[in-house]
Amino acid sequence: MPTRETAPAGAPCWVDLMTSDPARARTFYSELFGWTAEDPAEEFGGYFTFTKDGVQVAGCMPKPDEAVPDGWSVYLATPDAEKTVAAAVDHGGQVIVPAMVVGELGVMAVVTDAAGAAIGMWQPGLHRGFGVFAEPGAPGWFELLTRDYAAAVGFYRDVFGWDVHVVSDTPEFRYATFGKDEGALAGIMDAAGFLAEGVPAHWSVYFAVRDTDAALAKTAELGGSVVLPAEDTPYGRLAVAADPTGAVFKLVGPTKSEPAPAAAS
Repeated sequence: MPTRETAPAGAPCWVDLMTSDPARARTFYSELFGWTAEDPAEEFGGYFTFTKDGVQVAGCMPKPDEAVPDGWSVYLATPDAEKTVAAAVDHGGQVIVPAMVVGELGVMAVVTDAAGAAIGMWQPGLHRGFGVFAEPGAPGWFELLTRDYAAAVGFYRDVFGWDVHVVSDTPEFRYATFGKDEGALAGIMDAAGFLAEGVPAHWSVYFAVRDTDAALAKTAELGGSVVLPAEDTPYGRLAVAADPTGAVFKLVGPTKSEPAPAAAS
């Protein structure tokens, strides 16, 4: 697996799961993606890290409030979390968690963007973020679904320094990426036409797999559920699933006409 020492500023650099059942999450994701769950760090509230072939890929923590739904969070890299939080507020965002030092690991914060979606940020210290991506068993893509596309695009451009590239700008499909073509690192989709009432704007993480259909079958076998079945798209064979406690995640694998990657997952 190719590894990455650090993420470019503004790029997704870490994902973690807040869950009501950490023990079940350890088993589920380890068996689904071939991850290894490290020991929880009691000094950080029981937070623990998943690795793939010895490389960090994701984190997990027990949720502190039962009212908060189980779910995955995305963090963008920043060289200065305090300045980025201030910029977020200046550009219409709100602070959920102010910049907070996490030992020698780094500095984290969580804000909402100008359209209301929560997004984390991470200023790396000893913890540099996930060390592999877009490979089977690792985070593969990151996407914001928003009802206010223009506001969201402006926010990530101005606050996180995104080099925004428009993929499509039609009423049927409006999409922009951070970076271009094969170098794209994350996307923003205009979801005003299909986000269900009551579902907030939100970030999603796609995990890369060798076989999307097989991963969905394994999800169900392990006690999770299929939210949207696998479908071939120009961007891979995509699907939406949920773990046993309801945390939603997405899958991306080769289309039926593509050869599967050599690495196992």
